[in-house]
Amino acid sequence: MGKSIIECVPNISEGRDIEKIHRIVDAARIPGVKILGIEPDSDYNRTVITFAGNPSDVEHAAFLLIQASIQEIDMSQHTGEHPRMGCVDVCPFVPISGASMEQCVDIARRVARKVGDLAVPVFLYGGAASDVSRSSLSTLRKGEYEDLMNRFTGNSTVHGESTRLPDFGTKEWDDLAKGSGAITIGARDILIAYNVNVDEKDAVISKQIGSIVRSSGRLMKSENKRNKFRTQGLLKHVQGMGVPLESHGISQVSMNLQQYNSTNLHHAYDVISSLARDMGVEAIGSEIVGLVPLESMVEAGKWYADSDDLSDVDYVSLAIEKLGLSSIHNFNPHERIIEWCLEGDDE
Repeated sequence: MGKSIIECVPNISEGRDIEKIHRIVDAARIPGVKILGIEPDSDYNRTVITFAGNPSDVEHAAFLLIQASIQEIDMSQHTGEHPRMGCVDVCPFVPISGASMEQCVDIARRVARKVGDLAVPVFLYGGAASDVSRSSLSTLRKGEYEDLMNRFTGNSTVHGESTRLPDFGTKEWDDLAKGSGAITIGARDILIAYNVNVDEKDAVISKQIGSIVRSSGRLMKSENKRNKFRTQGLLKHVQGMGVPLESHGISQVSMNLQQYNSTNLHHAYDVISSLARDMGVEAIGSEIVGLVPLESMVEAGKWYADSDDLSDVDYVSLAIEKLGLSSIHNFNPHERIIEWCLEGDDE
């Protein structure tokens, strides 16, 4: 790879049809781009795809993948546990080395404009958002796919005017928009998608924990619902929610750690483990969705270590063990840690 590297992490709304997933991923297999991860989840009915390379090739690969997703996925038939709005629910560009956030913003906006030319609705978010009020993915996605028709016709009671309509593409609820849903493209710094497993089936406690730890906290309303205030969550720079994982008979507190230098893996795991125990259940391992920076794993390992002079490899091994990262799927650090994935790659 060239000196300048960016990462793209599209999340597609298909996690069950493996052949369809591979056809979509294959569209992005072009020179200058390395596919780093393909992680389908049947409960979420969602696949996280990670690829990296030089900026121009990653930009082209992202467009090709989105184009293939539009052709392959029919959102009118989609169901799943994870919030979603379109066939490519989110497609962020992330600076890794020799690249800037400004460069990723420019790429995101170019790709969004090009995808909009396909006559599907496209939203910008994160660093690429057209306005600060539109930067939050969770705000844009409120009401999910099911509310899109109402948003386009002006009948939605969920959204304010500032986040109701897309930045590019159609603003009509036609057959193409119905099939694709709304695609959200943006630019952001590295975040870690991190899920903590809880030994309950119905996610009642996991949902409670999610509302306690997420930075936005809980919205409290008076009995007459005339007054309200929002509590502060326990963890900084964290989005979180509780969801059932039916295929494994457990639940998860599903999170985005948006600034891992502030709230890292071990912070989230130990807080959730403590809360779960207080509520009569146990945290039983965790999983990272997508890739993770080496620094994050090393810092987690140091938290649990009895010694300050271990190697990075030893700290990583300790983090995998203490966080239970192989409790659902085997965690191979050479396939999941960004820096180790890219070592020795000359594509």
